[in-house]
Amino acid sequence: MNRVAVVGAGTMGNGIAHVFAQHGWEVRLIDVSAEALDIGLAAIRKNVARQVKKELLTEAAAAETVARIETAGELGAAAGVELVVEAASERPDLKFQIFRDLAAVCGEDTILASNTSSISITAIAGQTDCPDRVIGMHFMNPVPVMKLVEVIRGHHTSDATMDRVMTLATALGKTPVEVNDYPGFVSNRVLMPMINEAIYCVMEGVATPEAVDTVMKLGMAHPMGPLALADLIGLDVCLSILTVLHEELGDDKYRPCPLLRRMVAAGDLGRKAGRGFYVYE
Repeated sequence: MNRVAVVGAGTMGNGIAHVFAQHGWEVRLIDVSAEALDIGLAAIRKNVARQVKKELLTEAAAAETVARIETAGELGAAAGVELVVEAASERPDLKFQIFRDLAAVCGEDTILASNTSSISITAIAGQTDCPDRVIGMHFMNPVPVMKLVEVIRGHHTSDATMDRVMTLATALGKTPVEVNDYPGFVSNRVLMPMINEAIYCVMEGVATPEAVDTVMKLGMAHPMGPLALADLIGLDVCLSILTVLHEELGDDKYRPCPLLRRMVAAGDLGRKAGRGFYVYE
């Protein structure tokens, strides 16, 4: 039986755990917060129930999916797995410490993957004594629905590690795309400046959030407007990614919009906070 440890039970972590469990993997979902684990499991149960309602899963398969997931509060639970996917908060210091600890806990054949959306895989790998086995697996939100996985090769990531992860992602029903290790990779290097410019349009009074999103949906055939998407991602996450892009690439086109900074400071983080560019129940 394949075993995976997922570090972080938030939106991305519980989604990643869900997908692995649905495809037959034994999952250890790890988080230092018992509350986060409870919320994460509740989200998985809710999403599995939605799949049953849409006839994407049978009742039996849904029950088996949930049963394959066990929770733990310490990284020691990652011992003995084939793969670890880290999905903790987008903070370099936190990720560096997690990977130092994982390198000490996991076996010599374990692949250590990060779901980071912008932090250098090479820098993360540099915290370990096994940089050849460190790789990026950048899933998209919502994980059970979105097909793309950006697979990011660090400076020392081996061909064997890359091949295993590409094959594994395909077996999960995803479409893996190999990307080299540059700030923001491909997805966020292209997406975040668009979101940032949309926020400038609102700040400068060019148009309302609804108008900006309507233009992009009807004029550019985007399934979701950039401001609604920012709310879904989390405005704090958008700010974090833009900050990394600005600092690492040194180009002012990535400078976070002052309105974005102000909204994050005010706690208007998007869907997860009930308020961002839109108000949510």
